[in-house]
Amino acid sequence: MIWGVAWAAVALAMAGCAALQPRPAEVVVKERAQARWDALVKGDIKAAYAFMSPGSRSIITPEGYEASIRKGFWKSAVVDKVECSSAQSCDALATIEYEYLGKRTKTPLRETWIKEGSEWWYLRK
Repeated sequence: MIWGVAWAAVALAMAGCAALQPRPAEVVVKERAQARWDALVKGDIKAAYAFMSPGSRSIITPEGYEASIRKGFWKSAVVDKVECSSAQSCDALATIEYEYLGKRTKTPLRETWIKEGSEWWYLRK
């Protein structure tokens, strides 16, 4: 019984240590990029704007960003993978689907994400 409790304590401690380790940048960026695309597909421009880097947000207002977006244009988007060239910069590779001339079309897209502070942000070019 005592050994069972001791093993349970060791297992719990190891699980706690694993939870404290930072997640790989590729995983974090993929989640954030997909959340941004999900917002765009839903037409939630304010939510998508919140993923923009602080520098991008200093250049374009929420109203300006919303005016630059065609609501309803995107039909779906999937972030396929993320490639990080450094600890501060990653590219998210996505497949987006939209309607053009009455036909649904899929196309690849590459977007840049940068790390500022402890968070990853979409860099609008």
